[in-house]
Amino acid sequence: VQLQASGGGLVQARGSLRLSCAASGPPIKTYAKAWFRQVPGKEREFVASINYDGGSTNYADSVKGRFTISRDNAKNTVYLQMNSLRPEDTAVYYCAQSSTYQSPATISGAYGYWGQGTLVTVSS
Repeated sequence: VQLQASGGGLVQARGSLRLSCAASGPPIKTYAKAWFRQVPGKEREFVASINYDGGSTNYADSVKGRFTISRDNAKNTVYLQMNSLRPEDTAVYYCAQSSTYQSPATISGAYGYWGQGTLVTVSS
């Protein structure tokens, strides 16, 4: 399974971006997907996760109410709609796919497949 993230870029504070992550290879539709982010010099942190059918989600407190994760199993793709962006949201965003968890896990160890990352820069 290979994950390809896209949609990052430069945006002003209070703006919006939509990230996409398409999976190729054998479809893994029955397991959780997630987004994490990382700033240079800091550990990768959880952003949002979604269960296998999209019926359950989890969010980091820092993005709750501003970000929305969704998935389209027919397209084997997960999305992250980011609204009301802040400079502190600036990071490389990574999509992740689990092959063991159906529920929306929040720990990086639950995910065995990772995309290459897409940079989001929010200017003040």
